[in-house]
Amino acid sequence: MPTAKNTSRAPSLLIKSGHVIDPAAKINAAVDILLRDGRVAEIAPPNKIRAGADEKFDARGLIVAPGFIDLHVHLREPGQSYKETIASGTAAAAAGGFTSVCTMPNTAPVVDTEEWVAWLRRPERGALINVFPIAAATRGSRGASLTDFAALQRAGAVAVTDDGKPILDDEIMRAALRLGAELNLPVVQHAEDTRLTENCSMHEGATSFRLGLRGMPAAAEANIVDRDITLAQQIRESRLHVAHLSTSDALKAVRRGKRAKARVTCEVTPHHFTLLDENVGEYDTYCKMNPPLRSASDREAILVALADGTVDAIATDHAPHAAHEKQVEFERAAFGITGLETALALAITKLHREQKIPLMRIVELFTAGPARVFDLRGRGSLQRGNFADVTIFDPKKKWTFEAAKSRSLSRNTPFDGWQFTGKVAATIVGGKIAYRAD
Repeated sequence: MPTAKNTSRAPSLLIKSGHVIDPAAKINAAVDILLRDGRVAEIAPPNKIRAGADEKFDARGLIVAPGFIDLHVHLREPGQSYKETIASGTAAAAAGGFTSVCTMPNTAPVVDTEEWVAWLRRPERGALINVFPIAAATRGSRGASLTDFAALQRAGAVAVTDDGKPILDDEIMRAALRLGAELNLPVVQHAEDTRLTENCSMHEGATSFRLGLRGMPAAAEANIVDRDITLAQQIRESRLHVAHLSTSDALKAVRRGKRAKARVTCEVTPHHFTLLDENVGEYDTYCKMNPPLRSASDREAILVALADGTVDAIATDHAPHAAHEKQVEFERAAFGITGLETALALAITKLHREQKIPLMRIVELFTAGPARVFDLRGRGSLQRGNFADVTIFDPKKKWTFEAAKSRSLSRNTPFDGWQFTGKVAATIVGGKIAYRAD
């Protein structure tokens, strides 16, 4: 269940003259859509909807898509509201076209009880869009003992993870997958063998060597993914989701699992399909994230997997930090960048325009794909009766991203000043316009 929002009745809204792309419903055509009482009431060819509407939205020249879903964001509450709040983070998400986000539990305190899951969903958090909590897989995310998955699920958690920390112990991971299988609850893994990455701050390669920085080997990710895929194949009903996958070898393991019919899914981030480890340049901390920016061959493998269907979702791993946490020596700087407001633009600019990946596939990676990963029923498609969550964007709009104007509380992005093609025009949540471009 999403975070509760304003419960006043949304006016009926007719979206006219747009081009609808809905991969789940196999629609790629000019279609009008009527939203009423928070649901999709009717979808029909142009000018065929006869019912009246309180409001109309002229979507001429625009793409109308199911509401975008981000499986991986850090909203920093509870405990770190100087970086981000649920209110500010969801405002940034709405500006980026997202109608739903899944928030990670590595906060202060860690979200490892049903009370904290419920806290995230309370209306006083000020969410502008749907917020789906992901709870910790182990108590305190210390990797030693499992949390109460059933209680967390009843409280509203859509998955469990120790994101930011991997589950290294084989038996703990096996137990998590078994319990997840019993509850049909996905287990999300931050795939990093920290025994190989201690005191490392970027990818191991020519750039780390030049800068004199200890590098994270690609095997640190791939080894954990390989182990987890093997466990998922053994525990047939388990649902394993690999977060922010970044290496070619990890993708090979995911493909192996999918061929074996294991219930394994994965996401990749816009920064990993756009940037390389060499973009760190001269110790640019805005290019420091975990997993780190990788090699050209890793990025090429990601681009292929995005195109061929291996990757299930694009997720931002939106990780806001205050200026003082980034404006320090590279090795001391915090990992992570913001990403909610640039994700679509990067996908259109880098994947559609440069790599010629069809818009249908890109929309799938933001909608039907993530909805399937966490079983977010009634979302990811504009079929009649589904939630009235809609993303409207202009795939040809040229614009420049200015970090100073971000709705996030933080500005730690490497994309400040970048020129993009493709911009969100409006974000509609539950039939109400949550964001509309100027």
